Amino acid sequence: MIEPAPTPAYVVVLDPGEEAVAELSGFARTQDLEAAQVTAIGGFERAVVGWFDREVQDYRHIPVAGQCEVLSLLGDIAAAADGPQLHLHAVLGLPDGTTRGGHLLEGHVWPTLEVVIREAPAQLRKTIRPDVGLPLIDLTGPADSPAPR
Repeated sequence: MIEPAPTPAYVVVLDPGEEAVAELSGFARTQDLEAAQVTAIGGFERAVVGWFDREVQDYRHIPVAGQCEVLSLLGDIAAAADGPQLHLHAVLGLPDGTTRGGHLLEGHVWPTLEVVIREAPAQLRKTIRPDVGLPLIDLTGPADSPAPR
């Protein structure tokens, strides 16, 4: 159970050319974040989102080769055995009005990515669920193995 309490919030603004997942992972490590919510808007010059194929227990890569708007980026940060772990989903708007979405694997910023990270007042832990093949938030035990990429 998470108790209501004031919690820190961070604003992270990424610049053109920065890779969003790497930069946000580095920020989470620097701040030693163990539980947080992530939201963002902005744009990418190119990106890769993923769709988790449960048959092979891995992500199918969906490349987005050109400029796209980050219409919505939502996710969380939780503790894992190797440090804070991001779980981000994005909906990307394309020039023709269609969208691509999924687990954000890679996003090269252009012109900016405006990110808000709000800490939760309790630790979230990720543990590998063998039946699923993914690290999922586990409120009952300690964090274990790193996530597949």
